[in-house]
Amino acid sequence: MDAFEILLSASFWVAAIRIASPLIFATMGELICERAGVLNLGIEGIMTAGAFAGWFTVYSGGDLWTGVLVAALAGAMFGLLHATLTVPLGLSQHVVGIGITLLATSLTYFTYRLLLPEVTSPPKIEPFQPVAIPGLSDIPVIGQALFNQTPLTYLAFATVALTAWVLYRTPLGLAVRAVGENPSAVEAQGISVTAIRIGAVMVGSALMAIGGAFLTMSAFNSFFFEMINGRGWIAIALVVFGSWRPGKALIGAILFAAFDAYQVRLQQLTGGVVPYQIFLMMPTRLSAKQLRY
Repeated sequence: MDAFEILLSASFWVAAIRIASPLIFATMGELICERAGVLNLGIEGIMTAGAFAGWFTVYSGGDLWTGVLVAALAGAMFGLLHATLTVPLGLSQHVVGIGITLLATSLTYFTYRLLLPEVTSPPKIEPFQPVAIPGLSDIPVIGQALFNQTPLTYLAFATVALTAWVLYRTPLGLAVRAVGENPSAVEAQGISVTAIRIGAVMVGSALMAIGGAFLTMSAFNSFFFEMINGRGWIAIALVVFGSWRPGKALIGAILFAAFDAYQVRLQQLTGGVVPYQIFLMMPTRLSAKQLRY
């Protein structure tokens, strides 16, 4: 298989969609926060907390969907802390966001060591398995890529559609966008800017945490340190790339994931002749050792 044939293979696009899934959750979460006028730089730590919370829930005996719910709740709590400090108290969004990332990441690692002190290798769980949609999954290339994924991938795409519908087709979405663009006009209508912003940050943070949980409960089957590996910062860039619109942000996430999957396969194609750092410059920092797609 040559470099061009990689782009036409079903396995490549399956991998691209799978790599894009946690980015989609995180990007939608950040987009909701920023639409409400709050820059959430706590995304990296929130994703880490969500990854651990979901994984540990399942490891402790809960089912997979309970793990997703617990991850979302953990993210929402960090979102509440972020929103409380930045909205009614008026602290710097940048400083608070970095603080939330440090707090959530450090607290997650500490909790992991506290709950699993004797563990030398990350325990494994039974993750979500791919679910093929009858008929659609048989379509060449596209069918395997879009209709033979895990339930969380389907949920990621549904989240994009739901976010777009709420933002542009409902009074709530209008209020969220107005709060981000002209809060004085919203206050003049008797609507609480503080309540909408806090709610938006909590919902957005919950989605970020689910993005983290995707890694431990769908892409992989265990939790390990540094597994988020900058995906939160990438999601922030994707929001800007998508001009704060869900559809464009989705395209950006898939495009980035495709480049990521492509550089991993190029590393394999060259057989180590070309230094792997060359491929990591192409557009990402994720190495082949960190992916099993």
